[in-house]
Amino acid sequence: MLIGVPKEVKNHEYRVGLTPAGARELITHGHEVLVQQQAGSAIGLSDDNYARVGATLIATPEEIYRRAELIVKVKEPQPQECAWLHSGQLLFTYLHLASDSELTQRLIASQATCIAYETVTDARGGLPLLAPMSEVAGRMAIQAAAHHLEKAQGGRGVLLGGVPGVTPAHVLVLGGGVVGINAARMALGLGARVTLVDRSLARLRQLDDMFGPQLTTLYSTTDAIEQQLPHADVVIGAVLIPGAAAPKLLTRAMLKLLRPGSVLVDVAIDQGGCFETSKPTTHQDPTYVVDDIIHYCVANMPGAVARTATFALTNATLPYVLTLADNGAKTALLADSDFRNGLNLHAGNITFKAVADLYSNSYIDAKTALAATT
Repeated sequence: MLIGVPKEVKNHEYRVGLTPAGARELITHGHEVLVQQQAGSAIGLSDDNYARVGATLIATPEEIYRRAELIVKVKEPQPQECAWLHSGQLLFTYLHLASDSELTQRLIASQATCIAYETVTDARGGLPLLAPMSEVAGRMAIQAAAHHLEKAQGGRGVLLGGVPGVTPAHVLVLGGGVVGINAARMALGLGARVTLVDRSLARLRQLDDMFGPQLTTLYSTTDAIEQQLPHADVVIGAVLIPGAAAPKLLTRAMLKLLRPGSVLVDVAIDQGGCFETSKPTTHQDPTYVVDDIIHYCVANMPGAVARTATFALTNATLPYVLTLADNGAKTALLADSDFRNGLNLHAGNITFKAVADLYSNSYIDAKTALAATT
């Protein structure tokens, strides 16, 4: 198979979908790899690194999209990239269609087969291709919060971990998944007081075993969240419904319960955000203020630590890329129901029910859609 790796074009996005080591694995399997020039140069993966393992360097993204059978990316394709996609082509990347109706319509029009990292599952019901970036984003959320709590950034002027004789900051984490666990770990490590809310009693028990009395856990209700907000310096939004829009756990009216200069970090922004007042931001302009509350809603948080994030992501995605390249999408996806859960669009049809329901589009079961493919 001919695999294409374009350079990412989203604002301040420096990750790359395939490392030279990954390209070498694919080439060893008999495949051809096309890599856009400078695709990984920003994170120390030079064109020479790719050329030495046998990848072909391509000057323009248009040629990558025109020639490649499988496009391997990191972030969702931007409008121009959507225009280059075509029928019969495979796209393997993060899509987050639940937060972007325009992207969904562009990809439907392209007739490409689109597999989303974030909805591939494993035998335990986990999200193996989302987890690495959730780990990164959860840890980064605390770094971002600590920075924006500084007075010079508009925050309350509170040191996250405090000092002897001075109360540390209080961090409220909404959601006990991978993001929430990593945010709690980082915040506790810096000395903050941390409360985490979740609706799974099993997860709360697990977290209690994991962190002990350092972490306060609460069953998530609107009342429980409202009671915590007056004491919170930071709120981390870490809720996830795979492939669907995130629930709005904080309304605008609830902002008045927070103290001016408090910081909201919405890690769920790729799925529409879990605060009513959230809107996507970029690393270039990461925050905005609503009712004296700082909102940090960067939609590609791991892009700030692009080298670490690239290696974490591609360690997880490479086995799936090899499976697609070795077997083709139809065979690979029909043989593995967990991998098939990643199929969001095929030949102009929505094959992920949560996305179809959100946009009131017709839905075709992924297995049925694939079986109909010649």
